[in-house]
Amino acid sequence: MKPTPVTEASIHHAADLLRQGQLVAFPTETVYGLGADASNPEAVAKIFAAKGRPADHPLIVHIAGAERMADWADPVPDAAWRLAEHFWPGPLTMILKKRQSVPLAVTGGQDTVGLRVPANPVALRLLQAFGGGVAAPSANRFGRISPTLAQHVAEELDDSVACILDGGPCAVGVESTIIDLSDDIPTILRPGRITRSQLKAVLHADIRLSSQTKIRAPGMMAVHYAPNTMAFLCPADTLIAMADDLCAKGQHIGILAFSAEIAEIPCLHILRLPADAELYEPALYSSLRALDNLALDTILIEQPPETEAWAAVNDRLNKATV
Repeated sequence: MKPTPVTEASIHHAADLLRQGQLVAFPTETVYGLGADASNPEAVAKIFAAKGRPADHPLIVHIAGAERMADWADPVPDAAWRLAEHFWPGPLTMILKKRQSVPLAVTGGQDTVGLRVPANPVALRLLQAFGGGVAAPSANRFGRISPTLAQHVAEELDDSVACILDGGPCAVGVESTIIDLSDDIPTILRPGRITRSQLKAVLHADIRLSSQTKIRAPGMMAVHYAPNTMAFLCPADTLIAMADDLCAKGQHIGILAFSAEIAEIPCLHILRLPADAELYEPALYSSLRALDNLALDTILIEQPPETEAWAAVNDRLNKATV
């Protein structure tokens, strides 16, 4: 499936395909999504089939504006309206109690639904043209590296998708922050670009970090976002020692580094990423995918700092590595 350039005609064609129950891949500011009409259980089932995704894993419903929350959630708490005012459109998903009409196929059989207004102009134009909610996990095979380019979607899903809208690279590059507002205390289920401190500053309330094992939202599995190549996350000094040892054993090694000083030798394929978290995030998945495509023996990834700014990156890397 060749990606389609974005025009008014292609957006309206994609919206028509959604109405027909087909799958459409489209860009958001986080990653490319694999979309289906969220009100159509048969269409939603095609997402799970295309991805190889377990049916009990909930999906995020993308909507065109905060005013559409009440179409999907009941009740909509005051905290949700306040967060929407500050962070939507943007990389924040809110988990709310679902309306009775929301298909269980979307929610993984749970009584809650995840809602988000994406901050990508192509995504917003598609949602406005479609007029309803679009259920859309990342447009890749389940558990693998998320796509940040339209070509990534084509490589993984090919003819499983009726249309791939090519909106260029994703600006944020890691999945949205997910906050659960369905209980008394707001809980972050997945870290993202919007931090716990930013959320606390708006809500003026305590916010927990989830320690649950139940899959309440996307990205909560212990292994996720993973390359096919065996990957290890390690501090800079350990990384250099491991690289030397593996090269001595005849392996070809890929390295993602941002500070480690590593000598260029034939057995190493080194990609250097920015040392700033917000610049690192958009480069992460495409760099990891590039190394994964080289048929290497091992990938070594330099451990980022354990700070709030790096929480999203560390979450993804901890799940992508051994």
